[in-house]
Amino acid sequence: MHIYTLQKWQHNHNYMENTKENERKTSLVVLITSGMMVLEILAGIFLGSMALLADGWHMATHAAALGISVIAYRLARRHAKNKAYAFGTGKVCDLGAFASGVVLAVIAIYMGIESVSRIFSPQTILFDKALLVALIGLLVNLISAYLLREEPHSSAHHHEHNHQDHNLQAAYLHVVADALTSVFAIVALLAGKLFGWVWMDPIMGVVGAIVIIRWSYGLLKSTGKILLDASGDENIQNITRQIIEADADNRVTDLHLWQVGPGSNAAIISLVTHHPKPPDYYKSLLEDQVTLQHVTVEVHPCPGESCISSGLSD
Repeated sequence: MHIYTLQKWQHNHNYMENTKENERKTSLVVLITSGMMVLEILAGIFLGSMALLADGWHMATHAAALGISVIAYRLARRHAKNKAYAFGTGKVCDLGAFASGVVLAVIAIYMGIESVSRIFSPQTILFDKALLVALIGLLVNLISAYLLREEPHSSAHHHEHNHQDHNLQAAYLHVVADALTSVFAIVALLAGKLFGWVWMDPIMGVVGAIVIIRWSYGLLKSTGKILLDASGDENIQNITRQIIEADADNRVTDLHLWQVGPGSNAAIISLVTHHPKPPDYYKSLLEDQVTLQHVTVEVHPCPGESCISSGLSD
């Protein structure tokens, strides 16, 4: 029986250590968005404007989606050390981002349907008041987008990729979508006020819906791959293979790379060689070139003649 500590050979599955700042920023944006939502709803009620009221409820859906992002961060952090999750809780954030992508798509579809209906049934627009609220909304969303921008990562590792926090990206897309609808609304309202082009309002709504649908599709596609354990960054895979095979006569027979959290990748590497060494040796070859948080290495000694026929001889 071993009398030494096993910590040297155990893995840390907490991949949420670098997301606290993202969680803080997203929480702040939820408060800002909720405040703007209340302002628009109250303005719509007291000023008798359905346009403002509708936009207030529209912003409420974004506040709810941003809330999903905050909940995802907190759940992932709370259960980060729970051993029930084999590879930690990093994917909770991607699950939250996927849910936000679905909400974003639903909002876009609703916007499109509502805009098309208004093309055939134009409504009276209070241009001055609507412009004021649209300008305030744009300012709020630009501030929120600035808060949620993803900072560039500095790292000593030359080939480190895949640092994107999809949960933060989802929150960012929601506020940018709101900012975009505000810009389209301002352009449409100015055109209606100055030139009488009332039809511009619903047309801009349709354009905005199409743009947001495209963003939603991209978010669902990227997070869906992670949730389904699709193969990770191809560049990291190629570099990993090249480093292992550049040493001695090693050949990588199987390589699995997948994302387990924001900027965190796990890998299973199977190799065959005439000169087998301990797994830690092959892990050390990768340390200064790629960042892999959870690596399993299988080393298979090459049984003489069978390797010669496979091109693995010296």
